[in-house]
Amino acid sequence: MIYFERKDLSNEQLGGFYKKLLLPRMIEEKMLVLLRQGKISKWFSGIGQEAIAVGATLALNDDEWIMPLHRNLGVFTTRNMRLYKLFMQWQGSADGYSKGRERSFHFGNREHHICGMISHLGPQMAIADGVALAHKLKRENKVALAFTGEGGTSEGDFHEALNVAAVWDLPVIFLIENNGYGLSTPVHEQYRCANLVDRAIGYGMEGVQIDGNNILTVYDTIKGVREYCIKQQKPYLIECMTFRMRGHEEASGTKYIPAELFDRWKEKDPVINFENYLLNKEVLSNEEVESIKEAIKKYIEEELAVGFAASFTIVNTENELKDIYFDKPTVNNQLSAIKAIDNYEPLTINGQQSTDKRFINAISDALKQSMQQHPNLILMGQDIAEYGGAFKITEGFVNIFGKERVRNTPICESAIVGAALGLSMEGFKVMMEMQFADFASVGFNQIINNLAKIHYRWNENADVVIRMPTGAGVGAGPFHSQSNEAWFTHTPGLKVLYPSSPIDAKGLLIAAINDPNPVLYFEHKALYRSISGNVPDEYYEIEIGKARIVQYGEDISIITYGSGVHWATEYANAHPDISIEILDLRTLLPLDYNAIKESVERTGKVLILHEDTLIGGIGGEISAWINEHCYELLDAPVIRCASLDTPIPFNSELEKNFLAKARLDESVMKLINY
Repeated sequence: MIYFERKDLSNEQLGGFYKKLLLPRMIEEKMLVLLRQGKISKWFSGIGQEAIAVGATLALNDDEWIMPLHRNLGVFTTRNMRLYKLFMQWQGSADGYSKGRERSFHFGNREHHICGMISHLGPQMAIADGVALAHKLKRENKVALAFTGEGGTSEGDFHEALNVAAVWDLPVIFLIENNGYGLSTPVHEQYRCANLVDRAIGYGMEGVQIDGNNILTVYDTIKGVREYCIKQQKPYLIECMTFRMRGHEEASGTKYIPAELFDRWKEKDPVINFENYLLNKEVLSNEEVESIKEAIKKYIEEELAVGFAASFTIVNTENELKDIYFDKPTVNNQLSAIKAIDNYEPLTINGQQSTDKRFINAISDALKQSMQQHPNLILMGQDIAEYGGAFKITEGFVNIFGKERVRNTPICESAIVGAALGLSMEGFKVMMEMQFADFASVGFNQIINNLAKIHYRWNENADVVIRMPTGAGVGAGPFHSQSNEAWFTHTPGLKVLYPSSPIDAKGLLIAAINDPNPVLYFEHKALYRSISGNVPDEYYEIEIGKARIVQYGEDISIITYGSGVHWATEYANAHPDISIEILDLRTLLPLDYNAIKESVERTGKVLILHEDTLIGGIGGEISAWINEHCYELLDAPVIRCASLDTPIPFNSELEKNFLAKARLDESVMKLINY
């Protein structure tokens, strides 16, 4: 049996709690019937766990973000999301919250302050960090709450999110639903600590374990924890002990669970026990309980009728492609100072006042002017504050803009990318610096599954720029020199920029920060202090998605970017007998196909040059596109010149041999002599 303590709750409030608790149970029971009838395709049941989702949601304000998972129907219903719309979502209808693009609870909704999950579970917690940080920066008395299961606590995202929340003193509540099983794996095969809440002390935060089947305990605990988090500006860990009475999802069944566990937990049913409590305390009568159940049953049937009547999905490819990116606002007074610079001549910058700057200084200028232009822009990264970053690009920034806006981070790449998304959800712009582009591998999931897909999935944008110091030529070996831009050009929803000149470095970074979509901004380390050029002093953009002709030619086109632009220019200067056109792509996603085609038309022979390795490099995609769309314009096969298909060696001579530059002459001659 469960002991309930009502404290100062009125009969009306208790009755309201009962209705909120009963609704998801009755919806789920109906869903199981529909599943057996073949009218829905899949269901993740939360029967037995409703008190956690409902109690937690009741304890928060309606404008506080919740990051639920797929067994938290009570979060959605308690936030008063209409069932007919939810049913359209579950059916994959175009009228659902994700336009048929997502399943079950893999969606969110800004109006109801619910953040959509992804299947990887753990990343939700870091987003809560970002939302909580936004509240802290805006001096708002709010918290964020993130759900996880006991299985999710084994993921690195759990560690990173809790560590960041503790280090930054964030008002965030981490709620563990410990139902004993991660699909079929029991807890004794998942972790060795006695209780998961014991982990709280290791992060320097408070924690408590409670009965997750007691709605009043859940409500009262989280209400009190919320007040603590706001007053103390600290995170908190709550472990809710519970049990799911169905399988992980219906197809998996429950044969792996001992029968006695079902008997034991059936006695702790959160709905039946609370109902009996209200009857015993005469808060509700039997007649009132039956009336409530009839009203809910009627509501469910009416809502399902509307849901079943959803319009047939009409496939529109144009709309599908359009919704990959969030539209940049056409009018923005904040950006009135922007000057657009394109098709510039290298030495005459459209008559604007300019200064000769190194590549690295142009990047620093872009960040500084963007910080001045956008008071809501936050910079985050390892060692970027007092130290100024590994390459000193943000040196002195903390003295100008303060530590709230120029933030050192723990070595938690995944959590910081997630936090950046959370900040964006609360109206901030974020620039995160990967200390080296190589380290993006440990934030990969957040980048390609959260940042990239969020707008397509549920219409939320990720106003995040990730700076990626990249490339070889500096003798840094296999883990600080990779060219990994092709990892991300394969991911719809991202934008990938790769400047080769100081003027582009500044203008493209400003454009990236102004763009409301997630942008990966690659900056070649070897160019930082080796390349200089005239850069306008004022605030300007280089348009994303537009390539630049470095020089015109008639014999061959070299299509390239980054360091390849300088290799090609150096080669062209050394071989004046060959008329070489050089096209600097600048943006790798989306590609400027018009510029590519026009260059092919002018020369008929194409060499694609990049520092990345050959297999899987973006050169393969460009070559394929040219062969599909420009075949009749070609006078020779498209040739690719890329680096060796090996890791990048440390030894300088081995590194020179690795790089594509070592094979540039051979590739040009092959093309010229075809």
